[in-house]
Amino acid sequence: MAHGTQSSLSSATLSARTPVRSGTGLGDWLVSLFDRFATWSERRRQRRALEALPDHLLSDIGISRADAEQEAHKPFWQG
Repeated sequence: MAHGTQSSLSSATLSARTPVRSGTGLGDWLVSLFDRFATWSERRRQRRALEALPDHLLSDIGISRADAEQEAHKPFWQG
């Protein structure tokens, strides 16, 4: 095997690996909590925006007013 081939192979192998975490600490827990709150906030924002769309735009994306209202009234924690 040529030297150039070996180095490109090992570069590809290294770039495909995911970092290994040794443990979960308070920092990981806080990041997870923040991510969850951010997801809930974004979900709430999107549902309010969907509810505010006029009927002709809802029709353009294939959603009825009833479907939009149903989605908008789901609790933020439900996906």
